[in-house]
Amino acid sequence: MNMNTDINSNKTITMSHGSGGRSTSELIDEIFATSFDNEILSQMEDSSVVAGASKIAMTTDSFVVKPLIYPGGDIGRLSICGTVNDLLMRGSTPKYITCGFILEEGLDIQLLKQIVNSMAETAREANVLIVAGDTKVIEGNGGLMINTAGIGFIEGDRSIDATRIKHGDKIILSGNLGDHHATILKTRLSIENNLESDNAPLTDMVKNLFKEGINVHAMRDVTRGGLGTVLKEMAVKADVNMEITEQSLPVSDTVKDFCGILGLDPIYMGNEGKAVIIVPNEESENALSIVKESQYGENACIIGEILASDTEYTAGLEKSLSNGNVYMKTPIGGRRVVDVLQGEGLPRIC
Repeated sequence: MNMNTDINSNKTITMSHGSGGRSTSELIDEIFATSFDNEILSQMEDSSVVAGASKIAMTTDSFVVKPLIYPGGDIGRLSICGTVNDLLMRGSTPKYITCGFILEEGLDIQLLKQIVNSMAETAREANVLIVAGDTKVIEGNGGLMINTAGIGFIEGDRSIDATRIKHGDKIILSGNLGDHHATILKTRLSIENNLESDNAPLTDMVKNLFKEGINVHAMRDVTRGGLGTVLKEMAVKADVNMEITEQSLPVSDTVKDFCGILGLDPIYMGNEGKAVIIVPNEESENALSIVKESQYGENACIIGEILASDTEYTAGLEKSLSNGNVYMKTPIGGRRVVDVLQGEGLPRIC
């Protein structure tokens, strides 16, 4: 019997594809192994053996976004970008990724192929290898979920951590806020506009910063919870106060209009291809230039700074000298206290 007959004759995933038998083998061979082919994965052993390093970064993530395909990307590209960017934010060079697929019965096989091919293309762009994986088929309505794990190598004594943030440091944002969140939401609501997701691996940007010797103190990718949540978490961990300027925040006119219609705040909207980069004041202009000249960094700007420890601001009717605060200067000259996102930032963006 031709081993390709079953997978090609079925248009959707069935429970037999999760049986561990012939249908499972055909699914792996014809879709996953074909797209993810490399010398490590092709060994098809119970685990992969790879070259190591003295210090590594590790991460894991799960992706359940709906719709599976959206303007500018899909759940496959998103899963690689999210994993790679998490590794980059600790100063590591992403090397290896594993991926687990939870396939619901009824999933269109051509759709699955498209998503897997997108993952493979994004992994090549990010220069990482997919070295292990797993598939499970469950009852359902044609959905798909992806779990990943990633490993990156850290050179020498490099340390990127919020505790390294110092008074006077500048805060760089690598590009426009809200594109991914607004794209998922407008697709769910069937709203017509030209928005596309910003999902992207930030490999080139981070590599260039270290290549040029920038003393990066801390980095975070701006995903769930948005910029406000990320900055607040960093301020608390670093035990510092931060100040950003509302007018300096890069937001496209389309996202501004979209937020105005739906009552959303771009500072709490998630992205999947943006980073906060905190560097010493004296290196900030050079770092900004490097980011702007890197792939996906053309709209980067300096949005704020780390305040001196004795800076006092009026927050509402109270005066506070405590650390761990984020303040935003408004266009009319006031200051707004920025806290973490309260409640659920609907819809789920990853």
